[in-house]
Amino acid sequence: MRNRFLIRVTVVVMTACIALAVALVSAQAPGYRAPRTPDGKPNLNGIWQAINTANFDIEAHSAGPSPVLELGASGAVPGGLGVVEGGVLPYRPEALTKRNENRANRLKLDPEVKCYLPGVPRAVYQPFPFQILQSQKHIMMIHEYAGAVRTVYMTDPVEAPADSWMGWSNGRWEGETLVVDTKGFNDLSWFDRSGNFHSDALHVVERFTPRSADTINYEATIEDPKVFTRPFKMSMPLYRRVEPNAQILEFRCVEFVEDLLYGHLRKQQSK
Repeated sequence: MRNRFLIRVTVVVMTACIALAVALVSAQAPGYRAPRTPDGKPNLNGIWQAINTANFDIEAHSAGPSPVLELGASGAVPGGLGVVEGGVLPYRPEALTKRNENRANRLKLDPEVKCYLPGVPRAVYQPFPFQILQSQKHIMMIHEYAGAVRTVYMTDPVEAPADSWMGWSNGRWEGETLVVDTKGFNDLSWFDRSGNFHSDALHVVERFTPRSADTINYEATIEDPKVFTRPFKMSMPLYRRVEPNAQILEFRCVEFVEDLLYGHLRKQQSK
């Protein structure tokens, strides 16, 4: 028994030493350097997708039943570890009350149900891919959901001409990182299906940093003094879609919600 115990202790110690060595080597290894575009900037061109449950709830959450009874398990909410650093969103008390009301009435209030544009950063982690098309003056982000499109202006940044669902994005490069600064939002989009929301004072700074040929580290710093007591950050990896025929398909969801939105206006046929 004593020999077995010594063997187990030795194995545990050796495993810990190996893990520590790997961690030290990783920490000392130089950062990944992405391939370059003709103008010498990191090449982020491609189709990318988040693989997490942030669209259900950006905070940590347990699995839950479907909000539509008839959907059963197929509409259930999967559990998730959350993507908010620090775990809990720093809501103002009155804003937290509104979030809870949103959550209780999400089938009526969630903009996604009505196929409205997803906003930022929600467009990045919806369960749909998006494509990055990169040039020297502009970077386009084309989202499969609702055909949403973002233009990131890389030269001569200007203020948003008007508030909108997707905001107005100006970009810059900081070494390997694409930094996208977006303002000019309306107050209509949500962060997720759980009612987490923002006001028209929302300011989002995103950082896209390639970590390998097929992954990007994504960070979004959220500032909204009308809703939150302080800025907070969410982060996640994005994965390249590597199928040989990967492409953005159509998801014109307006057609799927016409009856939901306008069915009550349909003229009733006389008997």
